[in-house]
Amino acid sequence: MRNPLSKTIVTIEPSGIRKFFDIVSEMKDAISLGVGEPDFDTPWKVRDEAIYSLERGRTFYTSNAGLKELKVEIAKYLQRRFSLEYDYAKEMLITVGGSEAIDIALRAMLDPGDEVLIPQPSYVSYLPCTVLAGGTPVVIELKEKNQFRLTAEELEAAITDKTKILIMPFPNNPTGAVMEKSDLEAIAEVVIKHDLFVLSDEIYAELTYLDNHVSIASLPGMKERTVLINGFSKSHAMTGWRLGYACAPAEIIEQMLKIHQYAIMCAPTTSQYAAVEAVKNCDEEVAQMREEYNARRRYLLHRFEEMHLQCFEPFGAFYIFPSIAEFGMTSEEFATEFLNRKKVAVVPGTAFGACGEGFLRISYAYSLDSLKVALDRMEEFVTELREERSGK
Repeated sequence: MRNPLSKTIVTIEPSGIRKFFDIVSEMKDAISLGVGEPDFDTPWKVRDEAIYSLERGRTFYTSNAGLKELKVEIAKYLQRRFSLEYDYAKEMLITVGGSEAIDIALRAMLDPGDEVLIPQPSYVSYLPCTVLAGGTPVVIELKEKNQFRLTAEELEAAITDKTKILIMPFPNNPTGAVMEKSDLEAIAEVVIKHDLFVLSDEIYAELTYLDNHVSIASLPGMKERTVLINGFSKSHAMTGWRLGYACAPAEIIEQMLKIHQYAIMCAPTTSQYAAVEAVKNCDEEVAQMREEYNARRRYLLHRFEEMHLQCFEPFGAFYIFPSIAEFGMTSEEFATEFLNRKKVAVVPGTAFGACGEGFLRISYAYSLDSLKVALDRMEEFVTELREERSGK
């Protein structure tokens, strides 16, 4: 019988994140700090608007590119929050989560052999989506000494005559790293010099704790060469609503729309009506969630300092990336042993790229009570490991 499978698909590894969740789901009294999902309910006014849209019978297809009212409000939101100006009619597309936007942007822009620069550690989808689009992924290994930020020197060293796209995954999942304006200006200079395009994944733009988020698309000469990805999952606690969007030059959006038309048709109608309310009237709720995340972030940093566990200070997203290199274990070994002995699930840093070895991703999208219990268990675990290593 002929092999029914694509050779390309077979070479792609499953997500390294799911393994531990599957075990936790069947383990009594286990705590998971692995899921990148807000523990807050979607704001009531958003849910109420969704219910109202259903009661009104708004259950038909929207335009392929998305509901006009939503695109208008997103354009206002981007200008209000990040000083970005986009034409909602030509430069915006509503997608099924930010993940679809990443996928179809790469498929719309890449020809076979085009190279895509992917700073790692970073979100698990960039590399496989590049491969699926026929591109060639080129990893740039980010370093803890630089707070896992991308430097202009690292970017310059990775560019070849085949480089077409740079992925900018900031604020970063899994490290929590952010790029400040001066960092972005240095990157933009290199991008323009080499005539590259940027896919800027800004899904965590509302979750920054240093200064207000700066988009690379807002810098001179960058809007015309940037595809901005964003959505509602993280900022508005709307993961299950599956709603994102892309903003880009009209010629790119036009081609992304073709793929979206044939593969998806349109994003969920109810979610789009709900998102109108989210983007218009939920700045206060977003700010409250951000404040709570920041309190949890500071708590984790304090606990790691108490247990003498090395960890740089993250200023974005809701993840922290402590080093466990001192224990002489791989990230996978540490996470597995921690789960088996203390019933706490964290994600090995290697799930986000080989350079994540020696680190763990811990999500603080959980209640402070859950975090306290989990960190107590972690303190017990690292103490036991140190005693075992010292021969006590």
